[in-house]
This record gives sequence, structure tokens and C-alpha cells, in this order.
Amino acid sequence: MIRTFEEKDLDRIMELWLFTNLSAHEFVKSEYWKNNFDAVKAMMPEAEIYVYEENEEIQGFIGVMDHYIAGIFVSEQYQSKGIGKKLLDYVKDKNNKLSLSVYEKNERAIHFYLREQFTFLKKHIDADTGEMEWEMNWRRRKL
Repeated sequence: MIRTFEEKDLDRIMELWLFTNLSAHEFVKSEYWKNNFDAVKAMMPEAEIYVYEENEEIQGFIGVMDHYIAGIFVSEQYQSKGIGKKLLDYVKDKNNKLSLSVYEKNERAIHFYLREQFTFLKKHIDADTGEMEWEMNWRRRKL
């Protein structure tokens, strides 16, 4: 079940945020994620967040700000089971356009977004990590 974020969800989604970033971005120093934890936690309530809940436990979430997908995070044991796609489809239903940035070395994520009809716009270096990022976007097709 997908539902809107509630304040009581904050600790669980931050746990998912940290663990998923550490495992998906081994090429970024772990201190980067740990040092940004408190700042991200403070910003979470300002974002549009939807959580995927199964068996009364949050297994994933997606965060959006002004049509920008800040990230899709899925618990490790639930990855590759369609949760990320369900979260993305849920947000697509609410928007006509979306954009995001994804690290070039995160090939799994790039393939996922390309499969979900996102298109490559340009590359740039993330000033905070020194890593190359792809900017991508999606637009609803007109019938």
C-alpha cells in the first residue's frame, strides 16, 4: 500500500535513506551520507513523500520537491520486487513532468529510469561528491 508520509514515519524513512545511499553509492565516501543525515532529516517534512507499506512496515519511499525526484529508496530485502516502480508510477500519476539526477556509476538506477521512459538531458559533476551525475526527465505523453 502506498500512502502519504506521516511525521511518525520519519525515523524509518531516514533509516532507509542512509542504508540505501550507503549500499547504492559505495563510490561516495560514507562520511558524506552520515554528515548530511541531520540536514536531510530536517528537510524531509518539506518534501512530498509517499511511503510503501507492507505488513505494517515501511519498505520504501519516494521524495519529490517541485517535480524533482529527490530519490527512491527501497529496503534491501524488497529491492527488485517492483516497489520502486510502484512508487514511481504513483508519482507519475500526480505529475505531467518529473526530473532527477542520478550518479553515473549507479548503473542499476540509470537502467531503471531509462526503462521507465526517463530521457537523458546532460551530465555534470556533483560539486559535493566530485562524482558525475546524469540529469534526466520524464514527460507524460499526450494522447
